[in-house]
Amino acid sequence: MLHSELPEDLETAAELLKQGKLVAVPTETVYGLAADACNKSAVNNIFAAKGRPSDHPLIVHLHASSALHDWAQDIPAEAFALADAFWPGPLTLLLKKADHVDSVVTGGLDTIGLRVPAHPVLLKLLASHQLAVAAPSANPYKQLSPTSAQQVMETMAGKLDAVLDGGDCEFGLESTIVSLVDGTIQVLRAGPISSDQLEKVLGQKVQSPLQHQVKVSGNVAAHYQPKTSLRCVSATQLDELLTGTKLKLAVLSFSNLSFNAQPYWHTTMPTNAQDYGRVLYKQLYQADQSGAELILLELPPAGYEWAAVQNRLQRAAYQED
Repeated sequence: MLHSELPEDLETAAELLKQGKLVAVPTETVYGLAADACNKSAVNNIFAAKGRPSDHPLIVHLHASSALHDWAQDIPAEAFALADAFWPGPLTLLLKKADHVDSVVTGGLDTIGLRVPAHPVLLKLLASHQLAVAAPSANPYKQLSPTSAQQVMETMAGKLDAVLDGGDCEFGLESTIVSLVDGTIQVLRAGPISSDQLEKVLGQKVQSPLQHQVKVSGNVAAHYQPKTSLRCVSATQLDELLTGTKLKLAVLSFSNLSFNAQPYWHTTMPTNAQDYGRVLYKQLYQADQSGAELILLELPPAGYEWAAVQNRLQRAAYQED
């Protein structure tokens, strides 16, 4: 474990990345499994460590928006407007990749996801060493994204070279992905930056399809999943299931319920969407570690401010036929 407040540890993390090693790094969204995005072999090691299909594109983290031209071409004016408004921050821009960018980073696609992270530790590391890193979430493919260094250590032990501890993540959910390819602007993954915020900057409508077939990080039906089965239910269904089963149930409730039967493990989730998103993966992970046989989650409200949370819950609870 490397500690971000120690300058020598920060330098060690940078040197490991420059040597082609894998280092878990803190971002304001979730912890990322970082590799030098210019090193094809190192990037390939990300896919191997996560068990991630090689056609599932990665997001490249830059030190500043000035590096956009190093990775993308035919960049529209709207991209710079969004970068000025939200970078550093939890917004990924999907653009046409520059010709020299190796397709291993983009999953074989001619587009690339780019962002400037807001976490001061990662931003300092990237800027001081002029690095760009590919950094998907630091977890086994389709499992819960980590929001603490300890969670990375517990789920990825032996599969990476170092973990840089930068504290708990501020947002706890992955970045918003917005595509600016082929003259269209659309949100391809809901996240901390809402479509309403994007529209206010751009002065135009931004599409937000609930489902699409564009290959971007996180766009698979089953994703962000605990190992224990998860069911998302209403408050009424939750009480019925608690009283009608002998299973050890872990419960994440939204409202202040008075249970007829006491769950095996229980936490009450925040009622604010941003706070809910910040702790969602952490609480699901703790429920997963509790020894429960089934996780029940009382669904939070719908609405645009809950779009990112609802997106993650839909995928986290998805069951293959």
